[in-house]
Amino acid sequence: MKNVFEQSVVDELVGRINVLSPASTAHWGKMSVDQMLAHVNVAYVMVYDNISPKPGPIKTFIFRLFVKGAVVGPKPYPRNGPTAPEFRMVGRKDFAQEKQRLIGYLQRVHTGGVKVFDGKSSHSFGPLTSSEWNTLFYKHLDHHLTQFGV
Repeated sequence: MKNVFEQSVVDELVGRINVLSPASTAHWGKMSVDQMLAHVNVAYVMVYDNISPKPGPIKTFIFRLFVKGAVVGPKPYPRNGPTAPEFRMVGRKDFAQEKQRLIGYLQRVHTGGVKVFDGKSSHSFGPLTSSEWNTLFYKHLDHHLTQFGV
């Protein structure tokens, strides 16, 4: 797994993002490119903006038990897999705005570094190691960039 805390990986991801255009189309799935960017941004919004309600203790327990391993584990996401309601996108989004937000979030993760994320509590899974945060961020973004052929 590539490491989002390394500048070279952030540069590579930004380069892939910059290949996208409003006309980019998905190889699978239902989202448009603008929706995909907004969808990917949700993970960062949950970390930095704290505007989504946190799940209650029972839901958090279920997430830890049944979902956490798929999200922070090494196995790639399957194509057309299910997504949480908070990550579902409806309607058109502003492509340029979502793209810039994503690049900004990636740079913010890199700048904060491993120390900020080691033991940081996740919205749905509780405390994660910096390695788990890396997997969560990289695997999800890589999955969707691949979905759009970049």
